[in-house]
Amino acid sequence: MSFRKRNVILNSRGPPNASGAPPLSHPSLASPPAPPPPQPTSPPPGVRPSPINGQYVTSTGTPSLDSLLAGHAGLPLGCSLLVEEPGTTDYGGALLRYYAAEGIVQDHAVTVVGFGEHWMRDLPAVVGDAECERAEDGKRSNKEGERMKIAWRYERLGEFGSGIGGSRAQSYTPDRTPSSPSSSSNIPANKATFCHAFDLTKRLSIPSSTKLTFIPPPSPSASRGTSPYSQILTRLSTLLATSQKDTIHRVLIPSLLNPALYPPHASQPQHLLQFAHSLRALLRTYPKQLTVMISLPTELYPRETGLVRWVEILSDGVVELLPLPRRTAAKATAGQEEPQGLVKLWKLPVLGEKGGGVGAALGAGEDLAFLVTRRRFEIMAYSLPPADGDEEEKGRSEGMGKGTKVDLEF
Repeated sequence: MSFRKRNVILNSRGPPNASGAPPLSHPSLASPPAPPPPQPTSPPPGVRPSPINGQYVTSTGTPSLDSLLAGHAGLPLGCSLLVEEPGTTDYGGALLRYYAAEGIVQDHAVTVVGFGEHWMRDLPAVVGDAECERAEDGKRSNKEGERMKIAWRYERLGEFGSGIGGSRAQSYTPDRTPSSPSSSSNIPANKATFCHAFDLTKRLSIPSSTKLTFIPPPSPSASRGTSPYSQILTRLSTLLATSQKDTIHRVLIPSLLNPALYPPHASQPQHLLQFAHSLRALLRTYPKQLTVMISLPTELYPRETGLVRWVEILSDGVVELLPLPRRTAAKATAGQEEPQGLVKLWKLPVLGEKGGGVGAALGAGEDLAFLVTRRRFEIMAYSLPPADGDEEEKGRSEGMGKGTKVDLEF
């Protein structure tokens, strides 16, 4: 029985495997090197993932409205929002101005349809971070108000009306380090602001480098056989096709079907519904770049008509603002302000099989009201105050039951 030598000569000057040892592996059978892992790309400014499905969302400029959009904590990219409003007020226009101002501050491309540069002169000025201001206001109200002591588990719910549609709903919580009270209310240096706070009494100074585009309204002299929206759609398609892929576009259409801007045949179904279909096609073609917000005055075109219902079907979200008359509005109590109207959520952007958040359930189960102040446009829970008749009857009974000196003498 013989043994083979297994010694391998090191530092030999001959070719590889000169000692007769078999090669470990054939060069053709060697596995190729693994490709390097892809580097995670950061979202554009003013964009963050949705807590529902991870899709990118952007802020509407109103934190309370962001909280009600089906739990996405913002308006998802590739979606549209229709704001309806009856009467002669223009609260829907205020929402669109917040939306445009947020886009300018975030360096997004803003396109206004139907108006010129004069519409941009009324944009509110930015004064800070909306999320930090809401956190500070919540802390201040908690200190001033009485602490709820019904049960120990209710203390975690927070104040009613905060977060996404109230304390019962899911909300986006920014990552902050609770090391100290002062540091918890400030934004980290490496964290970009998602939603800003604005002041309606001040005007936003628009930089010269802002990507602004103004599309004029349809010409009143256009023939009735052609669509009055063809020029608008052509401009929008060209603008999106020639822009960079990482540019976020915000398209604003204030006062759609307003007789002062649009010709009479613009409300015909063959023209308006084709325009709504084309907008929806653009949103689906650019799902990572485009968002659209439209305001529709329903004084001349009520929701009961089939035309408006079809426009709602072709929109991803529908919000209706119902202004309250001043004489029937809720009276302001101590520490509270008077709301200007009610809010109805008729449709929310649900983009997955799991559905959205609790915004739809909240809108169906509770009344919502909006409040426009100097610093904010806020949507909150609404409840009727005590009737004035009860106070009058109470005062009358107190006056009747009060005895005088003559009555007390026998």
